[in-house]
Amino acid sequence: MHLFSIKAKLIRLIKFPFESEKLTSREIFKKNYCTMSQQQGDKVGETASQTDPFTLSAWILNQQHKNPQARGNLTILLNSICVGCKFVSTAVRRAGVAGNDVLGKAGSENVQGEDQKKLDVVANDVFKNVLRKSGQCAVLVTEEEEDAIIIDQEHRGDYCVVFDPLDGSSNIECGVSIGTIFGIYRVKSGSNGQLSDVTRPGVDMVAAGYCMYGSMTYLMLTTGDGVAGFTLDDFIGEFVLTHQNVKLPEYGSIYSINEGNSANWDVATRSYVDEQKQSGKCSLRYVGSMVADVHRTLLYGGIFMYPSDKKNTKGKLRMLYECYPMAMLMEQAGGLAVDGEGKRIMEKPPIGGIHDRSPIYLGSKDNVERIIELLKR
Repeated sequence: MHLFSIKAKLIRLIKFPFESEKLTSREIFKKNYCTMSQQQGDKVGETASQTDPFTLSAWILNQQHKNPQARGNLTILLNSICVGCKFVSTAVRRAGVAGNDVLGKAGSENVQGEDQKKLDVVANDVFKNVLRKSGQCAVLVTEEEEDAIIIDQEHRGDYCVVFDPLDGSSNIECGVSIGTIFGIYRVKSGSNGQLSDVTRPGVDMVAAGYCMYGSMTYLMLTTGDGVAGFTLDDFIGEFVLTHQNVKLPEYGSIYSINEGNSANWDVATRSYVDEQKQSGKCSLRYVGSMVADVHRTLLYGGIFMYPSDKKNTKGKLRMLYECYPMAMLMEQAGGLAVDGEGKRIMEKPPIGGIHDRSPIYLGSKDNVERIIELLKR
């Protein structure tokens, strides 16, 4: 065959990989999902994805049917969060080509005194809008605003949502995975929506999750009955179940912590890290985006640590919309999550207000139990 003809055929195969097999669009769809399912080894995904992908919306409805008393309000709320995640995912993926419209600093600071990125502002506005319009929220708390947002009476519902609209946003320009973290409370009995409905310990949450925007867009979710993971399929524009009933291994060999702060660590944290290094069996992995680091811990096991130190004596991560949601996910997956005293963080009230901070250690049971031993010495 002539060299030019061979080259032309190769180009056609690269651009149109299924053309030589003469597959229909439906067959291409089935082939994509079968390949994905085989790689992930998920039997549910392998069966359902061929002709009937199990979407996030279907999963939420399935959870609703398990509770005969459910009225569908939480279902509507979770679907609204899903819409917000899709919107932000698109904005993040377009950031590189959109340039100055979404990249760079917004020229303002959030309540934490941190420089806001333009995408921080976009993500915050998106989630405020979709949550308000869902008609299911009474109170919103966002990392980006100092005060809680009380929803107007016309759109008020029975739930409160606390969220970090874009965790890890300092990594936007370099393409590192970032994400949205959220937790959901039901308003107290007799309440019409007020601050006391959200200044509560994590054990009162009815649902929590995060959406990670990276090489793929993942959404990990719990409604108090285990953890399920979904991957956004751009082909159909839906989150599809890819991780059913996520379970942490009892022990993991990966530890995740910012070693740049090691000079300021407490004795227990330093001792734990030294043990990991001396064992010769462990690896340090740290991205610097909580969503990315916790996602890896949730899937592979190990421990994620953000202790208090000499610079941040109360810890740095916020309890309501970072610590509690991630702790709920870890516990529902069979892991543990504790504060700087080795106590269950989900039971610790945010006495410092909606932006209260705390040290946190979370991950596989054996790993966290070891740090608890060291913290209580």
